[in-house]
Amino acid sequence: MGPRKLNRGASADSGVNSVLNLQELIERDPERAGGVVVFSGTLIPVAFLFEFLDDNQTVETFLDQFPTVSRDQARGVLGASRDLLLTLHKHLKS
Repeated sequence: MGPRKLNRGASADSGVNSVLNLQELIERDPERAGGVVVFSGTLIPVAFLFEFLDDNQTVETFLDQFPTVSRDQARGVLGASRDLLLTLHKHLKS
């Protein structure tokens, strides 16, 4: 899979200025971290980011707690998640 430019809508700036592909954002290896989806190059589950946000904590707090996750990775995951949800919503309305 080649590089994927994250969609940056005018109303929701993801803060990611570079082209990131999914391998730069996340990975899953059944032999590492119990096979859960983690931020690439780390053992930090992606779910932790969403748990922090669900607990009304900031991305900054998450990054402070997990310094091996880059800002671009965290913001890229959020942007990709947003794009996926908006795409799904658009298809459900069709």
